[in-house]
Amino acid sequence: MKCPYCGHLESKVLDSRVSKELDSIKRKRECLKCTKRFMTSERVEENLPLVVKKDGRREAFDRTKILNGLKKACEKRPVSIASLEKIVSRIEYNLLEKGEREVSAKDIGEMVMDELRKLDEIAYVRFASVYRQFKDINEFMEELKDLLLKKEQIGRERE
Repeated sequence: MKCPYCGHLESKVLDSRVSKELDSIKRKRECLKCTKRFMTSERVEENLPLVVKKDGRREAFDRTKILNGLKKACEKRPVSIASLEKIVSRIEYNLLEKGEREVSAKDIGEMVMDELRKLDEIAYVRFASVYRQFKDINEFMEELKDLLLKKEQIGRERE
């Protein structure tokens, strides 16, 4: 494992722990050259589908891209990183369950919006405004009206 401080390629593991979600292992390491300590996280590489972009290009699924988009949407919102990581893990799990070789970027975007709608409405609107590329204020207002209607329906169902 390459040391992030000096670039040396050898380190020793001081401690290993399984994550709470049981989907990764966190290791505390010490560089054998500079003796600085750092953390690593290991995940099992699974057969995730290729993502088909709007222009037809295909690229490997990248959880970091989704996490970064979620972080941007949730900036200055009371949402923990752990919640965002759980969303990404649910999306990954959902894709693995489907077992398809390819998935459209549009489908992934819709999954992200469904998760954000449940988590934080402001973050949802932020993400939707960028993702859906509203052409004018009327399209944006329609999205807000739909969000309010769904919220009212959920409120009535709980009563």
